[in-house]
Amino acid sequence: MKILIADDHALFRDGLTMHLEKLVPQAVILQAANYTQAIKLLNDDKKIDLIVADLDMQDMRWEDGLAEMRRRAPEARIVVISASEENKNIKRALELGISGYISKRAETKVMISALKLVLDGGTYLPPSIIESASTGLFSDGENKNRLLTPRQSEVLGFVAEGLSNKQIAYEMGVSEATVKLHINALLRAVGATNRTQAVITAQRMGLI
Repeated sequence: MKILIADDHALFRDGLTMHLEKLVPQAVILQAANYTQAIKLLNDDKKIDLIVADLDMQDMRWEDGLAEMRRRAPEARIVVISASEENKNIKRALELGISGYISKRAETKVMISALKLVLDGGTYLPPSIIESASTGLFSDGENKNRLLTPRQSEVLGFVAEGLSNKQIAYEMGVSEATVKLHINALLRAVGATNRTQAVITAQRMGLI
């Protein structure tokens, strides 16, 4: 696996590299100090699996930077790490195809759990987006669907049927640990604290 970290603070890049080396020991980790360097690295290496990028690097508008990285690495999963939690930024970043949006103010364990979820195929969104999802920011069907990945939607369907984690793991062909990660992400996405509430809230939001 190859991971690209793009951030204009070297100390943050180095710290995140250390955590990712523990999370994915076999990974090759590249670093870039801005969008321009990141795009050059993507030109040189088309096999980047995960891109972790600061939203506000000064050399380029972030919308242009993310779009260009997505164009150069269409198969890579992109995670934004930003000091901003403005819903309009999160919405726009989702439209550009990111797989996660993590606040730089998040605790380290939250950041690591979020990255692990993305590596397992899920999507992570900050809690601040949940209220917006219920109050209309994602009122159209396309953007509502962006709240859940296909895997999370699949898990939601099984949860709605009353299946246990073990049964869901069997149906999906994954481990129970992976199912738990998807369910935790699902709970965050719909603003629920338990499975029953998740189903009720998802129904109210038109997700099932």
